[in-house]
Amino acid sequence: MKRTRRLTALIEREDDIFVSLCPELDIASQGATIEEAHANLKEALTLFFKSAHPSEVAERLRGEVFVTSVEVPVG
Repeated sequence: MKRTRRLTALIEREDDIFVSLCPELDIASQGATIEEAHANLKEALTLFFKSAHPSEVAERLRGEVFVTSVEVPVG
């Protein structure tokens, strides 16, 4: 049975495309839709784990990433 790992996917619109980023590994992809950007990031991460040497994975892999919001005064 293959192991899995849960990673963070941040997706934002940039002009007419969506850019997806996994901050734990600093791997990014893109797509025409949110779903496509998500799927392309998943594919990029899968290919990375298949081809990268374990030492590269360990070197690039950051610890836990926490996504939250912050409210600040402006103006």
